[in-house]
Amino acid sequence: MQYFDATGRRKNAVARVRITPGTGKRIINGILMKDYLQREVLEMVVEQPFDVSGLSDKLDLKVNVIGGGLSGQAGAIRHGVSRALVTYDESLKADLKKNGFLTRDPRMVERKKPGRPKARKKFQFSKR
Repeated sequence: MQYFDATGRRKNAVARVRITPGTGKRIINGILMKDYLQREVLEMVVEQPFDVSGLSDKLDLKVNVIGGGLSGQAGAIRHGVSRALVTYDESLKADLKKNGFLTRDPRMVERKKPGRPKARKKFQFSKR
């Protein structure tokens, strides 16, 4: 059976994506996508590369994703799906790149600073 692999990353999430010709079945960590992601917005994020390419009902998706929260995982899956679609069909690269799906989102959580409760929040100031 022919398949196309790729890796996607977002925040602390890493997604290993495998695309195979099929009927449009989506499985994430052994669970159906709608049951795993729980929110329609996150499902739409994962489906965006398929919608741009027009291959949503022709390819099956199987994903192993670790790290981060659901939002970061959905972004990592989108990144991985986009990369896998490019290996599947090189002509899709221009459309996916134009929509920004092939670019790894570099935004990360800012580190906590010493003497503060969070990265930027300060303790309450008391004049007296």
